[in-house]
Amino acid sequence: MTTFAVLANLAVFGAVIFWLARRQLRGVPLSTNVLVALLAGAALGVAAQALYGFGSPVIRDTATWVGVVGGGYVRLLQMVIAPLVLVSILAAVTKLSDTRALGKISGGVLGLLMVTTAVSALIGVGMTTAFGLRADGLVQGARELERGKVFESRLPEAAQQTIPSLLTQMVPQNIFADLANGRSMSVIGVVVFATLLGLAVLSLRRENAALGERLLAGIDALQQLVLRLVRIVIRLTPYGVLALMARIAATSNFNDIFNLGGFVVASYLGMGIILAMHATLLTLAGLSPLRFYQKVWPVLTFAFTSRSSAAAIPLSVETQVSRLGTSPAVANFAASFGATIGQNACAGLYPAMLAVMIAPGAGIDPLSPGFIGSLVMVSAIGSVGIAGVGGGATIAALVVLSALNLPVALAGLLISVEPLIDMGRTAVNVSGSMTAGAVTSKWIGQTDLAVFGAADAASAATTAPADPADLSPRRA
Repeated sequence: MTTFAVLANLAVFGAVIFWLARRQLRGVPLSTNVLVALLAGAALGVAAQALYGFGSPVIRDTATWVGVVGGGYVRLLQMVIAPLVLVSILAAVTKLSDTRALGKISGGVLGLLMVTTAVSALIGVGMTTAFGLRADGLVQGARELERGKVFESRLPEAAQQTIPSLLTQMVPQNIFADLANGRSMSVIGVVVFATLLGLAVLSLRRENAALGERLLAGIDALQQLVLRLVRIVIRLTPYGVLALMARIAATSNFNDIFNLGGFVVASYLGMGIILAMHATLLTLAGLSPLRFYQKVWPVLTFAFTSRSSAAAIPLSVETQVSRLGTSPAVANFAASFGATIGQNACAGLYPAMLAVMIAPGAGIDPLSPGFIGSLVMVSAIGSVGIAGVGGGATIAALVVLSALNLPVALAGLLISVEPLIDMGRTAVNVSGSMTAGAVTSKWIGQTDLAVFGAADAASAATTAPADPADLSPRRA
């Protein structure tokens, strides 16, 4: 009976995939199809729980097979991250007419990421205070206690995240290990290597023009090949989102979510305020927030369902360049740095909320200026090097709590709602990195406003592939 039910569920899932594929072939915009896939996945998951009950073997077995589609899509995106970042940054640097542009790009992106993370920490303080959330009001069960022990066991790892050590880790030691994503700072390592390699090509070109031109031709050809691969993978986004959302909805414990509803609501309200902050920055830069979010919706949807900022890098770069008109070099820097530095929700909002909740039990006034000042500073600085994968907020929380001498084990009390909140956090993190890219590109005069202002369907279907190495001034 169980096997028959699983097969029936998979047949329904396959039928929805077929329906989405037909819609895509008829020319339905990617953003629309992704939204439909998100809603369809949620409906399938909720229906499965209503039909079989939470924790049913039928749901477990069905989720395993559905996970092949969702997990496979995530792995494909992870597969193209390293080659995309390497080739795109390399191509961008080799086309530079003025290497000082690198300083403007990296300074603008990093500055915005750090400042918005600091403000996000203040938002976390405000949300926790407004809802009156305290850690001593939560109940500790077996899972929470076990999670607390995990937090304590990872404390030595967090203690090693000093500023000097993080700066050292940004410098690649083994580029092949970084290309294989062998550490949390792998993406930054690839960016640094690609930048230095690009500068080496420029140096060779000055010494030997013929050799330099051959190298540039090879880089351009490789770049077009990688971009074509990325676009092939991105076309699979609706199916990946469908599978990821269906599995999340089918396996979530709604009773636990209801019991910790106050923290969930406060978290999402805080994230909403952060998104409003992003919209304000876009407005100040002369860009329409409505148009921006219409175009980045598929990227945020994937980030929400996958809980991985790093896996969203290919989608982020492609969307920034071909739909937002962001300078390709800025887009690559923003997506790459944003996956590991200055994550607004994971490194700003979440650790601040935990710290304010835990502080009263430790005899600390969470609203004292000294505590808030220390919290904001530690959150911003500690955001450097937060891994852009699901669970990266754990390290951020450990860094902040340990720096403020607060008990880290109490953070395990929120394990029941952690996946649900992490979905929103990841989407907000990616929104922050894309906002930093769009604003920086506009400020330095490299945004193509014709692309930004084009309707989503037109920009997705008719815009010629942008050259990720193009750093010439655009219409701004």
